[in-house]
Amino acid sequence: MSEPRLRTERLSVGYHKKALISGIELELRRGRIMTLIGPNGAGKSTILKSLIRQLPLIGGAVYLGGEDMAALSERDVARKLSVLMTAHIRPELMTCFDVAATGRYPYTGRLGILTQEDRDKTARSLELVHAADLADRDFSRISDGQRQRVLLARALNQEPEVLVLDEPTSFLDIRHKLELLAILKDMVRSRNLAVVMSLHELDLAQKISDWVVCVRGDSIARQGPPEEIFTAEYIRDLYGAARGSYNALYGSLELEAASGPPEVFVIGGGGAGIPVYRRLQRQGTPFAAGVLGENDLDYPVARALAVETVSEKPFRPIGEEAFRRAAALMEGCARVLCPVEDFGEMNEGNQRLRELARNQGKLDESGF
Repeated sequence: MSEPRLRTERLSVGYHKKALISGIELELRRGRIMTLIGPNGAGKSTILKSLIRQLPLIGGAVYLGGEDMAALSERDVARKLSVLMTAHIRPELMTCFDVAATGRYPYTGRLGILTQEDRDKTARSLELVHAADLADRDFSRISDGQRQRVLLARALNQEPEVLVLDEPTSFLDIRHKLELLAILKDMVRSRNLAVVMSLHELDLAQKISDWVVCVRGDSIARQGPPEEIFTAEYIRDLYGAARGSYNALYGSLELEAASGPPEVFVIGGGGAGIPVYRRLQRQGTPFAAGVLGENDLDYPVARALAVETVSEKPFRPIGEEAFRRAAALMEGCARVLCPVEDFGEMNEGNQRLRELARNQGKLDESGF
C-alpha cells in the first residue's frame, strides 16, 4: 500500500493553547476521500484549519507526503496541498480566470507572472470543473454554485497531492451539490488526489466517502468505512438525536410517528406507500401499514412513521397469519388507503385486504 499523503500523529487541536480534541490519528492515501462528520460545533473545522496550518497545533504533528509540515515552507506546502474553505471570497475586479489562475502562484516567480504554460493549465482546470464558459465573467457577479466550481478549479490548478475542503456544499442547491461532488469524485480518480473534507449532509457523506471520521466534541468517536459508520443506531448516538430516526439504507431522516391508536390503515408496497406515510405523518394522523415484505422499499419508512407495521419475511408471499393481523388492525381503523395499483402472487394478500376494506365501506378511493 502506498505511503499516506497526509498523516497525523497524536494531534491535539484547539484555540488559545487549549486543546479541544486530542489524540487525533488520521491516515489519508491518494485516490481516497476522507470525510469528517459530527454535530455542529464538534470541531470538524478546527481539525481542518489545524491540518492546513491556519491554526497552530496544540500538540502532535501533521505529516504531508512523509514530511513534517512544521518544517516545510509555505511554497512547499502549497505545491502539495490546496484548500477550499467555506468562507466567501469576493475579490474586486477579478475575472473567474484570474481567480483560478491564483492557483499557479506557488510555481511562479516572485513577481507572480504567469507563463503561457500557467495560462494553459488554468484554462484546463476550468474545463475540468465545467467552468470554461465563466472564464471572462466577473467573479463577484456569478452564483454560489459557479463560485465553488471556480474555487475548485483554483485548488486543482495548484496540482496538489492533497485537497482539503470545509463544507464545500454549503450555500449550494441540490443541483450544484451533486455537480460539485461528482466533479470532485472524478478528480480523485483521474488525478489520484487525496481528499479530506467535512460535510453536514449525511446522505452525501455516505455516498461519496471512502473513509469517515466521526468528531464528537472532545474526541474522534469512531472512524471507518461508511458501511460501518452509517447505521441507524450509531448516527442517532453520534448526533444525540432524541427524536425522529435515521434511515441507514436510504441515508435519509424521518420525523417522529404520530402518537395514538391508528386511525388509517395503508396498504402499501413497492415504494407506493412512502408519500402516503409522510403525508399522514405531516397531518399528525396515526396510521398502521401492511402487509409489507421486510425487503420492500416501503418497509423502513413504514417502521419509522407508522404506529404499527405488519410485515412478512423477505421473498415470501403474504401468509395467512400476516393477513389476519392486518385485517384485525384494519378493523379498528376508520379509513383504508391503498396506493398500490398492481398485485401479483407475492402480494395477493394485499389485494384481498383491499377488497375486504371496500366491502366494509372503508376504502378511500378519492386519491388521498
